Amino acid sequence: MEGVNQTSSVSEFILLGLSSRPEDQKPLFILFFIIYLVTVTGNLLIILAIHSDPQLQTPMYFFLSFLSFTDICFTTTIVPRMLVNFLSENTISYAGCLTQMYFIYALGNTDSFLLAVMAFDRYVAICDPFHYVTTMSHHRCVLLVAFSCSFTHMHSLLHTLLLNRLTFCGSNIIHHFLCDLSPLMKLSCSSTLVNEIVVMTEGPIVLVTPFLFITFSYMRILSTVLKIPSAAGKRKAFSTCGSHLTMVALFYGSIFYVYLQPLSTYAVQDHIATVIYTVLTSMLNPFIYSLRNKDLKQGLRKLVGKRKSQAAPS
Repeated sequence: MEGVNQTSSVSEFILLGLSSRPEDQKPLFILFFIIYLVTVTGNLLIILAIHSDPQLQTPMYFFLSFLSFTDICFTTTIVPRMLVNFLSENTISYAGCLTQMYFIYALGNTDSFLLAVMAFDRYVAICDPFHYVTTMSHHRCVLLVAFSCSFTHMHSLLHTLLLNRLTFCGSNIIHHFLCDLSPLMKLSCSSTLVNEIVVMTEGPIVLVTPFLFITFSYMRILSTVLKIPSAAGKRKAFSTCGSHLTMVALFYGSIFYVYLQPLSTYAVQDHIATVIYTVLTSMLNPFIYSLRNKDLKQGLRKLVGKRKSQAAPS
């Protein structure tokens, strides 16, 4: 396809995807289709189990259900488009590209803020258990989720509007498998100075602030756990914290690698890091945060048993 002429009304972009080799397309389609099914099924089961079991009506599981819902939406924003590109034309309209970018930033940052809220919830439960009920009241939990969603959507809207004011000319080929800010800015033939200033100032604040909350919460949790006299209690707490911190390191490590670097250094190898935080973390979250939890395992068994009993003939 020829490059787009110098105009601000670009009709479509070309996404090069993860591989340009034809023989890789079907294996990649099968791989990401399986990942998508596992992600949607796992997170949907978590949501159903939490809302069907009265014992799971606590702030921790309230946040977890929203995290699972966000992960489903986040993955759905990305993977179906990838699957289409693996087997057919890899073009995306200008409006579709900006829409995808908007939801990627909004939902990805919502994930980040929810992880911080969940870490804070665990901090209060372990470090200040006597005030847990009042501190994490239902009203406050709803406000925390509402803030996590609204603030991240405003952040995404800001970057989308700033990108929409740019002029695109020359090539319309995006060296990526999704519509991301950095490769789109590299295609612009107009000045991206304002965009880069916002990316390098407001962007790190949105990324780093939840990470600092998580780090502070787990430092206090670990400090409290070290004072537990029981060795078994310490091992259990450290095991839980280790799993959470592994997911946090995977999520934020890949995000920081992609976004906390100058625009000029953005390269194709960043695709791997992008796949990790956009696709793999959403698939792994149910296992890391939920399936290691005995209460949730019991809730899942109740859910499956209830479905089986309803399906059985009378």
